[in-house]
Amino acid sequence: MSDSVRRHDGENDRRVVDGTDVRDPGDEVVTDNGAAARPPESDGLPVLGDVHSIAADALGFYERRAAERGGVARYDVFGTESYLLTDPDAIRRVLVEDHASYVKGEMPREQLGNLLGNGLFLAEGETWREQRTAMRSAFFRERVDGYGDAMIDHARGMVDDWRDGDAVDVHEAATEYAFSVLAEGLLGDDIEGERETVRAAAESITERFDMRRLTSFLPEWVPTPMNRRYRRRLDALRETLRDLVAERRAAGPPADPGSADDLLGTLVAAAELGAIDDDELLDNAVTFLFAGHETSALGLTYTLHALATRPDFQERVRREVGAFDDDPTPVEVRDCPALTAAVDEALRLRPPVHSFFREPTEPVMLGGYRLPAGVVVTLSPWVVHHDDRWWEDPETYRPERWLRTSPSGAVSVGDDTPGPAVGERPEYAYFPFGGGPRHCIGMRFARQELRLATATLLRRVRLKAVDEELTLRASANTRPAGPVRVRVREPDGRLESADG
Repeated sequence: MSDSVRRHDGENDRRVVDGTDVRDPGDEVVTDNGAAARPPESDGLPVLGDVHSIAADALGFYERRAAERGGVARYDVFGTESYLLTDPDAIRRVLVEDHASYVKGEMPREQLGNLLGNGLFLAEGETWREQRTAMRSAFFRERVDGYGDAMIDHARGMVDDWRDGDAVDVHEAATEYAFSVLAEGLLGDDIEGERETVRAAAESITERFDMRRLTSFLPEWVPTPMNRRYRRRLDALRETLRDLVAERRAAGPPADPGSADDLLGTLVAAAELGAIDDDELLDNAVTFLFAGHETSALGLTYTLHALATRPDFQERVRREVGAFDDDPTPVEVRDCPALTAAVDEALRLRPPVHSFFREPTEPVMLGGYRLPAGVVVTLSPWVVHHDDRWWEDPETYRPERWLRTSPSGAVSVGDDTPGPAVGERPEYAYFPFGGGPRHCIGMRFARQELRLATATLLRRVRLKAVDEELTLRASANTRPAGPVRVRVREPDGRLESADG
């Protein structure tokens, strides 16, 4: 293929070299002989491909590759042909319009199969539809509202351990909080006594998928010390969950998934009815245990830290939630625009999930390029959320960008189906929870949890950042490289005068 391609947009016919021009998604890029073009090949090393660059700084690599190559950019990992997709309209096509032409693919299954099995995250086709149907009642609005008391109570417990002037690692605190909420609200109190088993498994998962380690790109069956530790701790976790399921069955499962008190009860009831089998029950318990508490913990960490760097907006949120007689309920926080904007902007600036992966089952056209079946397509919220074509001053935490003011002066913001902030930009310029039929089933739960926890905390304390800048790393999620420290002050005005 010639390195030189032509762009046809109905008016212009100009040459594009090495794919560096930014194209409209509908434009077709063709070679000089008129055939649909493939994106320029990766410039990585033989065999290794771009592994070294990704290991050095995965998030930075994605940003550079998108800037250099445009909205569809090739990269290779140990011979696996991969394409970074950062064109919002093309992302919408993959997740929504043409979702039936894509599967999660071999790469996520090879990396995550032993962890998540054939649970909802990795299941395909009719198996996925049956599982989603069996579990969706646990995430109806009225059920999610019912988890609100646990979310508020555990937030109160978290702040009760803080003292005026403490420097608190909010990532550590948020992780404990999110686990406690999940234990009570979704898996019941049964798991509470198994914290160490879960914590050990979580540590191994973080280590296994830390993209700074070249060994994280190796298959799980390679007997490295890290992989052996990972498998051993996962086996212990699954054995613990089997015991919990057996106890639920012995106590008598709910008559149907909709009448269960928590997600584990929902899963057991679905298995008793034959909607899922026992392996899928266990796979989904693991899926929700880690997807449910890790991403929520990161979202809360980044929200609290971001507000700690913006005392003016933090005060605005405090006044908003302080107007209630008590800690706001799930219904009340849906009418808190400043609080909602604070959370949504934190998820834009530091999305807990930096990448989603898909694999086309047939040749597809994306961003004007033709991609073959079976390649890895990487959809990156991280890159899109930091693209200055869609976001003014994208590296800055600016929750005001989400607020709409009506002619009467009323302020509002989106709620359960968050789209882009105020302004003209594509719908999928913002997608922290994915999109389309396979969007995160726990999105409503997570957004409620983040808002209730933030509201409960800010009614009791002021926060000032100790670590103004954060260093992040790409593991299975977007994680801080070290502690995320904020200074806690009682809400009596001392925050502004504190020397921090």
